[in-house]
Amino acid sequence: MKVLVLYDYPPSPGGLATQGDLLYRGLLELGVDAHAVHFESAQEKEWYYRWFQPDVVVGIGYWGHTPQLIMHPQRYGIQPVPWLVADGYIANYQEVLNELPLLLVTSHWVKEMYVRDGINGDKIEVLPVGCDTDSFKPYDKNNPKILAVRESLGISPDQIMILTVGGDAASKGAQEVMQALSIIDTKAPDWKYVCKVWPQQRTKSQNIEDLQLATVLGIEKNITYATNTISRTFMPYLIAACDIYAAPSRLEGFGMPQIEAGACEKPVIGIKAMGMLDTLVDGETAFLANVAKKIVVNEVILGDESGFENNCKIIFNEPRTVDYRANVQDIAIGLFELMNDAELRQRMGKAGRKRVVENFDYRIVAKKFIEIMNDKLGIK
Repeated sequence: MKVLVLYDYPPSPGGLATQGDLLYRGLLELGVDAHAVHFESAQEKEWYYRWFQPDVVVGIGYWGHTPQLIMHPQRYGIQPVPWLVADGYIANYQEVLNELPLLLVTSHWVKEMYVRDGINGDKIEVLPVGCDTDSFKPYDKNNPKILAVRESLGISPDQIMILTVGGDAASKGAQEVMQALSIIDTKAPDWKYVCKVWPQQRTKSQNIEDLQLATVLGIEKNITYATNTISRTFMPYLIAACDIYAAPSRLEGFGMPQIEAGACEKPVIGIKAMGMLDTLVDGETAFLANVAKKIVVNEVILGDESGFENNCKIIFNEPRTVDYRANVQDIAIGLFELMNDAELRQRMGKAGRKRVVENFDYRIVAKKFIEIMNDKLGIK
């Protein structure tokens, strides 16, 4: 089997790049003849098509990347197999996607979104995102690297560190976590809440809004926003430094940081919806808050990034759910239990790592990819 993997290569610290790079690494370690190339590099992709002549081109992205991941290799007679996430609504390229013999998605919820929006579910296979369980692993709390992370964030050894990681924090449910913390603040052990966000203009404005909420709630002194650019090398230590990973996300097709937290033996606060239904087990590896609210829209505005003219208005025949909100009281109950019970944190953390190692290790994901290619496309 010869596989060309299209993603943000060389990999940036982002989720899609990591998803693609771990598949590429897994395939190489399993002895597959594979190469990686940036999904937007038309000339380099064509170069690989000509001399490498791959059996399949697997492209990592979302439906809006159809021209780069699917249509480009098709022009050269190469079989594309996209591995896609969803952003709440599949607005375009249904005809192209339905003509494919196989389409991979990251969770059963993502599959539901594609089927809802007109894609043939018989051709869709679920392939979870991999995790590097050699890097994301538990560390002793007195490990110098772990101590250094906490010290740099101003967190003492006896404080409970709660962590959320994302491009921005609000989309990962940070505002709901803050509201929950304000409920239990005076009864809970000494705590700090760290939100690690990616530095960008959109994030700056969102950070201001989030911190204003923290001030209104009266917990601003316990909130830290870390906005530095960091690498994947640092991430395992950041996650391993926390006591609880909290991300009851508003929109989550898989939830890679939740998986990485489990690999580091950290209990997770999530939401009982979307991709987390595949990855987390309520009461065993995580506390999953119920859905308090669904954000429903009747129309969206799209542009050329989605294959439309700029400011194109799409009106739905039926309203679409584009966001979720977790129940704040449920989050508060889960946090309070975990913050007061070190043994519970340890037990749930160990169960989380066991689940990740057995189901989401990147080598297991690569092996499943090979099995799907054999079974669905007859590629050996």
